[in-house]
Amino acid sequence: MKYVGIRTQIHRNNRNSFLLLLMFPVIILAMVWVFLLLLNYFGGGYYDNYGNYVTGVDFDHVMQSFLSALPWVIGAVALWFAIAYFSNTAMISRATGARPLERRENPRVYNIVENLCMTCGMDMPKINIVDDPQLNAYASGINKDSYAVTLTTGIINLLSDSELAGVIGHELTHIRNRDTRLLITSIVFVGIVSTVMSVAVRLLYNNFIYGGRYVSRSNNSSEGNGGLSFVIVLFVAAVCSGIAYIFSLLTRFAISRKREYMADAGGAELCGDPLALASALKKISANPGLDAVKEPDVAQLFIMKPDEMKEGVMGFMNSLFSTHPDPAKRIAILEQF
Repeated sequence: MKYVGIRTQIHRNNRNSFLLLLMFPVIILAMVWVFLLLLNYFGGGYYDNYGNYVTGVDFDHVMQSFLSALPWVIGAVALWFAIAYFSNTAMISRATGARPLERRENPRVYNIVENLCMTCGMDMPKINIVDDPQLNAYASGINKDSYAVTLTTGIINLLSDSELAGVIGHELTHIRNRDTRLLITSIVFVGIVSTVMSVAVRLLYNNFIYGGRYVSRSNNSSEGNGGLSFVIVLFVAAVCSGIAYIFSLLTRFAISRKREYMADAGGAELCGDPLALASALKKISANPGLDAVKEPDVAQLFIMKPDEMKEGVMGFMNSLFSTHPDPAKRIAILEQF
């Protein structure tokens, strides 16, 4: 693998963070425009300037509606993003069940983190722990006040000092490379799109289950038309948000799996023992923890994807767009050092 310096990686991730901040709003605005376009199309024709009835899409009306909705969409997304971005630490901790690890509770972990931080000259992050007998770890945070390394009880208890140093070095490299800021930007925006999609699909499902009477009645009645129009609106919203969700996943995938390889290389360099990190990854891949976390967006922070996320149709989709490379490939590269 071609060597990339830490400064180059930081520059690339800062650049990618900026591009993500641009790409996700573009996807959301495109979703709104297509939604208005399809509503106009299903609404029937329109009268042109000469009073003639024209079947098709009134693009002028679509653009007017889009420009009218634009400030509200931008404002809502900006507010949502700001709240989620700056409260990400609490949200991730709540999703994983993490809590602060006190020095007196486990001085061994603190000593390893302190030694590695002194080696690379970085500020020491917070240390959190998750009560999980299986093995996993992740880094999180957007700045030095919120940076944290989180470990499961299983990974602390079952790994040797050298193996644990390799894992912690991996997570510290994520922080040094600004990977965590990049991933959290992705998590927030994908969450916005997925929430809109979930609401649209849920409302559409409830309408068919509990409100089918509106669709089944004659289209000549105002009640029937109202019900049918509502179904169309929900259907269009679900389709548009679903397409936007796929594009947001592709954008998340564009963050690149190379960040894990870079973190592996950085962790091996920090701990001074690539084989120790390779050994740790073997143990983790055989028994990855944090299975209770059902959010794939949060799971992309983990050093290894939980087993339960690899099953079923959604598991296939998540693996297709996964930002984690195959563990065997990561181990093979470390064993070549």
